[in-house]
Amino acid sequence: MSRLLFGSFKPQYQRHFNRSAIRLFTNAQQYDALVIGAYTDGKNVVLPAAKDITSATQSRLTEQLIVSNFKKAGDVRILYNIGGVQQVAVVSLGPVPSTSNKTNPITRRAQVLETARNATALGIQALKERQVKTVGVDISVSGHGAAEGAILAQFSFDKLKMEKSRQAEMQVLPFSTTTDDNDQDDLNWESGHIYGTSQNLARMLMTSPSNLMTPKLFSEEVAYLLAGLENTEVIVHDEEWAAKLNMNSFLSVAKGSQEPLRFLEIRYNGGHPDEKPYALVGKGVTFDAGGISLKPSNNMALMKGDMGGAATVAGAMYGIIKMGLPVNVVAVTPLCENMPDGKATKPGDVIKAMNGKSIEVIDTDAEGRLILADALYYLSSTYSPRSIIDLATLTGAMDVALGEVHAGVFTNSNELWRQLNVAGELVSDPFWRMPLHKGYLKEMQQSTVADFNNLGKGRSGGACSAAAFLKEFVAGLESDNDQDKEHHQDSVDWAHIDIAGVMDSQTTQGYHIKGMSGRPTRALIEYIRLGSNDQ
Repeated sequence: MSRLLFGSFKPQYQRHFNRSAIRLFTNAQQYDALVIGAYTDGKNVVLPAAKDITSATQSRLTEQLIVSNFKKAGDVRILYNIGGVQQVAVVSLGPVPSTSNKTNPITRRAQVLETARNATALGIQALKERQVKTVGVDISVSGHGAAEGAILAQFSFDKLKMEKSRQAEMQVLPFSTTTDDNDQDDLNWESGHIYGTSQNLARMLMTSPSNLMTPKLFSEEVAYLLAGLENTEVIVHDEEWAAKLNMNSFLSVAKGSQEPLRFLEIRYNGGHPDEKPYALVGKGVTFDAGGISLKPSNNMALMKGDMGGAATVAGAMYGIIKMGLPVNVVAVTPLCENMPDGKATKPGDVIKAMNGKSIEVIDTDAEGRLILADALYYLSSTYSPRSIIDLATLTGAMDVALGEVHAGVFTNSNELWRQLNVAGELVSDPFWRMPLHKGYLKEMQQSTVADFNNLGKGRSGGACSAAAFLKEFVAGLESDNDQDKEHHQDSVDWAHIDIAGVMDSQTTQGYHIKGMSGRPTRALIEYIRLGSNDQ
């Protein structure tokens, strides 16, 4: 029966990403189900994988799809016992793309990737409750995008539930013989699998309950995930190390918790030894109660995800390393809890950061900028990187401004913004540029007892003032205050990404799963990949 539907398979994937578990389709009968895409306008149905489907089977598929009013992009139909496969999920890709498309190449490529990504995810979602174990996935539009959708759509954090309540494991494999010309040389099914897995790792770290993802456990989990990978070092620093380096800003946040802090440092040496590294920093507050400035109890449970910056950085590093990208990258994540305690930092206390600047702590719930201050200075002064990107679930003001669609980017570099914007568009995890201006720092310079206070005007322009504050702790940027000004020779391209709004998804739709999102992990990998191609 398999020959009625499919021809023989000839492997098209010559680039390897150390994934020996990947098996390519050789016999259709091994699949419990298939996910297939179809272009349609309601009257005609065009199957991109037509070369792998006999004319008789195509006629049967088309007939059933048209009768079922299958036309709107995203429509899903489950058909049964087609060509020897018990269940076939057919997903509408919308109308056939115009051959005279004048869209710019990046946007056009992003649209192709998103079509494959979202359609595959919708098909997988439709099959989730049908007890299928092995699913063949149509890769004729884009193998990379299809793999991303297939992996991302399967995420479920149910390991703490009773076994009978857990989601059945599903193995996804490509079934088409070839892909379109939409995939670039270094992007295919395997790379898409890596991208999806990387974001799922970030989702897992963010979703884990805080009692099971303390700073110590986070460090151990990441060290385990990266163990044995080539050109990779994982170094876990403790409180004594941080104290020796005068990371008093970081230490001040951790004082109120019985859980010991950790400072996780990951070095990937995939490029030439003399090349400056890319640098990533992730805020790692594994639970944020607000400290003495205690948060309201409503939705406080979500603050287990306040280490989203650290999680996305860890997930991105996994993907960068598994892809074997020819670059050097160093990543650091300061990890601690922010709790109320007799030893906790109090509002009005003054601490001195690693770079010598003093900070009056007006609000202990504005703690993310305190731990990032020392991490940014350590990274920028120790490694002199080519660029620095920090990520943090930093301000409620960012959630108010942009919601869960865009993450906000503050940067001193137009070129870095362009690169991030392209990367975000290609993986459909978009960014929005926000103003970085010295005017937002003025209120934070009004302390009568210190160089800065840590709050400024609070919620009014809060995301902007937090970004301006962080810039003061990037070595070489203290005097570079104007966004469009040519930065001086010793300056570094830096971007702060506030991910408070995109921290979690409210609903499940396609590859977006309700709960902690793991965004923008794939955009970070794509940014580094595009940079490695330009070198």
